[in-house]
Amino acid sequence: MKNPSKYYNEHLKKYTEKVQKLTNKMVLFSIYRIAIFVLTVWGVYMMFSQWQVALGIAIIGMVLFAFLLSKYTDLKTQKTLHEALVSINEEEIKINSGNFHHREEGLEFQEPNHSYSLDIDLFGRGSFYQFINRTTLNEGSLRLANALKANDISNIELRQQAINELSNKVKWRQLYSATASLVHVETPEKQIIQWLKNHKSFLPKSIKWLPMVFTLVTLLIVVFIAFKGMPNPEFIGYWLLIGLGITGNYLKKINVLAANTDKVRDTFRQYGLLLDLIENETFSSELLKQKQKKIQSENKKASVIFKEFSKALDALDNRNNFIGAIFGNGYFLTDIKNSFEIEQWIKQYANKVNHWFEVVTFFDAYNSLGNYAFNHPNFVFPIIKNNRVVIKAEQLGHPLLKKEKRINSDLIIGNEQFFIVTGANMAGKSTFLRTVSLHIVMANVGLPVCATSSEYSPVKLITSMRTSDSLTDNSSYFFSELTRLKYIVDTIHKEPYFIVLDEILKGTNSTDKAIGSRKFVEKLVALKATGIIATHDLSLCEIEQELDVIENYYFDAEIVNDELYFDYKLKQGICKNMNASFLLKKMDIV
Repeated sequence: MKNPSKYYNEHLKKYTEKVQKLTNKMVLFSIYRIAIFVLTVWGVYMMFSQWQVALGIAIIGMVLFAFLLSKYTDLKTQKTLHEALVSINEEEIKINSGNFHHREEGLEFQEPNHSYSLDIDLFGRGSFYQFINRTTLNEGSLRLANALKANDISNIELRQQAINELSNKVKWRQLYSATASLVHVETPEKQIIQWLKNHKSFLPKSIKWLPMVFTLVTLLIVVFIAFKGMPNPEFIGYWLLIGLGITGNYLKKINVLAANTDKVRDTFRQYGLLLDLIENETFSSELLKQKQKKIQSENKKASVIFKEFSKALDALDNRNNFIGAIFGNGYFLTDIKNSFEIEQWIKQYANKVNHWFEVVTFFDAYNSLGNYAFNHPNFVFPIIKNNRVVIKAEQLGHPLLKKEKRINSDLIIGNEQFFIVTGANMAGKSTFLRTVSLHIVMANVGLPVCATSSEYSPVKLITSMRTSDSLTDNSSYFFSELTRLKYIVDTIHKEPYFIVLDEILKGTNSTDKAIGSRKFVEKLVALKATGIIATHDLSLCEIEQELDVIENYYFDAEIVNDELYFDYKLKQGICKNMNASFLLKKMDIV
């Protein structure tokens, strides 16, 4: 049995120690750099009269200094990565203790007219999304949200296998997430892809050799001047102006290109690292292998292609150094050379970048799903069946309730069967409806569900549990509810859905509500619908006597020693004990 808490605590300690070791090494290399600098200056000063020796000391000193600086930069990169790993494990320990309400709520993904997202606390404070989300890329967050809203009943077992495999790759998942967290994206993926596809090349193909020829001529001029083979050494200055003139012809367009590439450099550099992690991992599940294959279809690996592009972008960025830009463009046409390389890359790969980005965001989203599976080793992947039973679950509970507080119930509901659930206020009806709804959503996504066992015949979900009036649309509460119920009827005409309803027709009087609720349930049964309705209206339970597909269930409440007691257990039958009058009296309202 996996022990998530033990893993996180052990690796928090391990990565914290690693960060400290890297910090100590960085301090040491800083001291070495200072020492080399001081010794070099001292050596040059002492040997200044022997310029050849002084020059040798200076060169050796600069080489050593550059080497130590490179090592220091590598250590700093490692330290930043391990600090991210520390944060990941600290956060998991917090979330596992129930402290997750500070995380992104995902309200931007909520759709009032969606089949179920508004009703079952999928987004918002304390929501399932807030609890499960570990994405670090904006596109990954969107992909995760869309997966939760997809209502996709195809290929569930493929998703289950992928999520199960990722749940066991904890170290790889954390490394991927830590690397992804270091991406500072200025421009969204869609804009990057759009820019690449719409970019119009301004450098002709024939210009490819010009920087190389110009550089060769520059070197020849320098050699001739050095050996006094050129009568007019001032020609080197004129050559500089010629180079700047050639570059100047394209300067405006190069500036526009540089402005665009400056916004995407970090994205391509970091995505290259993420692609490298995907390429070098071994996967066994079909879905993960498909995604991995998607970035291995080139002669070169996608990560290598991204790294090459990232280097070209960095080279063009060096033009921001004024002195380097003047001499680089005057003698070597560096802006033209670098711009040409970037444009050739865009021509070759612009139409493929979106596929590579898609794989990166897929793993960002699916790492959240794998992480959820790892964090809940006692949950089970539903056994997917296509039979008359839609859900057959033992000890089914709400996944966001703590284990010690969660009361579970068994549930068996067949195809074209409808449950009417009654119960006292606060007895657990609404929680049960959300529990069943989340079972369907999680099972369709491919996640393990909160149960000891589950057999599931895939079905799409549609709900009506929360309705509000709209001042903007000038619609009343009752009209909004009727609109929702019409939407449900129209939807189930097209294909089967599992329907979850909570206290419908609340916007009318009790007699009208009872008649309307009965007619609506009869309509759903006539349409061979499957689902559950919770109600306080006990008269609705009478339909069980008339229709075989209707079954009554209830949640009970008892008054024990003048206190209200709930057991939160689903029982077959009709609730007899209501509690509104007792609560009014208990709270001294009446």
